Parts: sequence; C-alpha cells; structure tokens
Amino acid sequence: MKRSFKYLYIFLCLTLFFTLCSCSNNTHNNKEIKNNGNELKENVVNYPKKIIDNIKNEVILESEPKKIVSLVPSTTETIFALGKGNLLVGRTDYCTYPEQTKNIPSVGKIDIPSVEKIIALQPDIVFVTSLTNSDIIKKLKAAKIKVFYVLDNNNLNFNAIYDNITTLGDILHAQNQAKKINDTIKNKVEEVKSKVTSAKRPKVYYVISYGQGGDYTSTGDTFLGELLQLAGGDNIANDAKGWKFTKERLIISNPDIIILPRYSEMKKGFTNTSGYSSLRAVKYGNIYEIDNNLLEIPGPRLSKGIEELAKIIHPEIFK
Repeated sequence: MKRSFKYLYIFLCLTLFFTLCSCSNNTHNNKEIKNNGNELKENVVNYPKKIIDNIKNEVILESEPKKIVSLVPSTTETIFALGKGNLLVGRTDYCTYPEQTKNIPSVGKIDIPSVEKIIALQPDIVFVTSLTNSDIIKKLKAAKIKVFYVLDNNNLNFNAIYDNITTLGDILHAQNQAKKINDTIKNKVEEVKSKVTSAKRPKVYYVISYGQGGDYTSTGDTFLGELLQLAGGDNIANDAKGWKFTKERLIISNPDIIILPRYSEMKKGFTNTSGYSSLRAVKYGNIYEIDNNLLEIPGPRLSKGIEELAKIIHPEIFK
C-alpha cells in the first residue's frame, strides 16, 4: 500500500521541532517591559553570542539574525507566531502555515533541500534536523553558513516544548511573545485536564500509518501519546514505545475511537481494509478525521489541537 508509506513520510517530516536547549556565555542586561499590567524581563544580548544546538554543537552568532532559513515546519510556525516572520527568507515545501509562508521561497524538501538556493539567500542561520542530509550540512558549513540542529518529536514532552518556544524567543528577542504563546498552551491544557478528570476514558487509537508499510501510532513514550491521555482518552498503545505498533495488538485492543489525519481517502482506505474494517470503532462509526498539523507540529497551534482532540474523545463535555 504505497499510500501508507506516503503518510508515514509526511508524518516524519512534519513532526520535526526545534532545539531543546540554548545557552549564552555573554553578559545580559535586563529591561522591564510592561505587558498587560505585568512586568516582564526581556534580555538585551551582547554579541557575539554562543548558542548550543540539540546535538551539542556550538554556534556563534556574530550579530542578531536578520535572515533565517527554516527547514523545520514547527520552527517556521513559531517564528511567525513570535512576530518575526519578516526574518524568514527560505522554507521547505512542508512549511505551509501560516498563509504568509507562500510568499517565502521554498528551498525544497526537509531532508534534501537545495544547497544552491539556500546559499543564494545568504541566511545568517539555518535551522536543520536529523533528517537533513549530512552532505548538505557539510556544504552549508563550508559556505560559512551557521547551521543549527533542532529537536524532532521523538524526545518531546510539554516541558520541552515550553522550553523550546522560550529559547527561540530568546534568540529572536521576542521573549514576551514567547511567554504569551506558552501561557496560551498551558491554560488550554489545564482547562481540558480539569474537564476530563472525572470522565470515563474511552479506548483511543491514533493512526499515523497502516497497511503493508506497517502500523504506526502514538505510543506511550511519544508526545502524541501524551496528548491523547491529556485529552481524556485511554491510549491503547500507551505501554508501547516508539512509533511502531502491530495490527494484531490493534485488533486485540479493539478501540472505541479511532482518530486519523485528514488526508485524502485515508479514512476510506482504512475502513475498507481487512482487519481494520472489523474494529469496534469502525463498525459503530466512531472513526474521526483531524487536522494532523495541529498535533504533529508541536508549536503555537497545540492549544487548538488538544481542544480538537478533546471534542472528538468527549463530545458530551466539549460541545
């Protein structure tokens, strides 16, 4: 089933995130910023500034970044949410949100972007991931372009996401807006958690890919698995690790609710395939599509994503 391979590839590309840690050895001065009656501290950074990326590489920024290429959809979204979209000069084919990204030149795919296009854009920094071809990284570095490795969602949890948004806010001098984004996500998480605390938890399964290419889902040690639990579901893959699952375990667990990405014909293909078609959720019509970008791109839109999940799992609560 070639289509299932396509779904898995898209998932792996779209779930990449930015750096878990960033630090500076430079002197920082603080200035007080008035924000809705609250005093917030925003860092004023002296350059050059040292930052450490996710694979512990040291990156020296000689000055504040003015031109950025993002090979990470979540980084692209966050940069716009921080009000710094004007700094983006290049993106990937998968960086499609918000609408303004269409005005930014694409440098190609996440894993194999065009080195020539990136170099021609003369960026101050390029955000890459573990999927980015190593030869391309070498060529960028040889061209004296700053390369910054960012975190994919294999190691993500909410605390890491909050830290990551804060870090990007620090790099781009948008600390206050980063705090607003984090507060919005935190408030929505707490709201949903409080509403589902005493509710019965239906057995839930999230489809990433299925068929001949294998069954992939959000297991217990993944960020998506955490989302399912927070939204009031009983994730049937909670005791598994990684993304790989088995069709046999899915059939035995027989979930009450199945959620899958809103890809063209994915729902139809899943419900009409032997084995899946006999599942309780399919028989009773409890199979739902969702905008997977709200869940699989862990950034500013997470507040909306968890709410959409909760509406599917507990429609009696979230009307």
